Amino acid sequence: MSAAALITAGAISPRTRVLRLPETFVLESGEKLPALQVAYRTWGELAADGRNAVLICHALTGSADADDWWPGLIGEGRALDPARHFIVCSNVLAGCYGSSGPIQPHPDDGEPWGSRFPRVTVRDMVQAQARLLDHLGVGELSLVLGPSLGGMQVLEWAASFPQRVRAIAPIGVSGRHSAWCIGISEAQRQAIYADPNWQQGRYSVADPPAKGLAVARMFAMCSYRSRENFQQRFGRKLQAGDTRFSVASYLDYQGEKLVRRFDANTYVRLTQAMDSHDLARDRGEYSAVLAGMDLPALIVSVDSDVLYPPCEQRELAEHLPQARYEVLHTSAGHDGFLIETDALNAMLVSFMQSLAPQRETAGVQTG
Repeated sequence: MSAAALITAGAISPRTRVLRLPETFVLESGEKLPALQVAYRTWGELAADGRNAVLICHALTGSADADDWWPGLIGEGRALDPARHFIVCSNVLAGCYGSSGPIQPHPDDGEPWGSRFPRVTVRDMVQAQARLLDHLGVGELSLVLGPSLGGMQVLEWAASFPQRVRAIAPIGVSGRHSAWCIGISEAQRQAIYADPNWQQGRYSVADPPAKGLAVARMFAMCSYRSRENFQQRFGRKLQAGDTRFSVASYLDYQGEKLVRRFDANTYVRLTQAMDSHDLARDRGEYSAVLAGMDLPALIVSVDSDVLYPPCEQRELAEHLPQARYEVLHTSAGHDGFLIETDALNAMLVSFMQSLAPQRETAGVQTG
């Protein structure tokens, strides 16, 4: 979907609500948004004592529709059960699924912000989520969980709002973006910048740099999966009736699929936000910052992840005082958290049972 289609049709589900806050929102950089918009979904009801709220944070190209992209974790008898939990998921700040971001109209001229939308950080994202939770009457969170970029937000919640968070579950992520990840992000952005339709970071929404975004996604997919996964699925097979390798056709498909539903400026701003991720920034020495995050934490590695390898989650587990470390076994690579949801659900069920009285988690399915 082009940026124009995103704006005119709206790429959010009819179940998504939008909170509009008219006051100025100040970013970590000091730049200001004249207003804040947060698109969100909820499931279940907030308990009278307010202690059953759960926040899900989504990954790079996700949305507030967590029941679509993480269905194995939400539902009757699952780890996140609307009958027992008040579940919240919002589209991230600078996203393109309803929250303030590059595709939203600029207040000065009504045209999309595009590259005029300021850089944001993961901390800014968390601050925006906090405004939403204030609006919803959620004073504390029994659990904050999420994968990848979502996991960065999870960790920032524990660091920025320790008084509001009782437990966290960051999945397939590190406490600070590595040079490896920053390099991969930069290469993806350069693919977008190299598109002929990208002109000094500004482009017509009617003619976006679709090829550049598609190539960025193709490159990203090579880091979201593993060598073993590609070898098992494609090997050296050719596409039926074609001289192209099957893996090339697969990457083309993934690139074009993202172009139909995402925006290039959004992709740039969100990958830049991921690069900014560092729990220790302006807080002190990294291990000391982690040691000060004294709350129950389920740290999950994907054993075939080449983007955020298990050594990064083990480092988190070594320094977080109440960490519980689990490994999701799969050949799928980083995206395993979207695929092996039964196993992940079982880990979350066990972790949540260790936090709450048995009566609160009775009847959940463990896979």
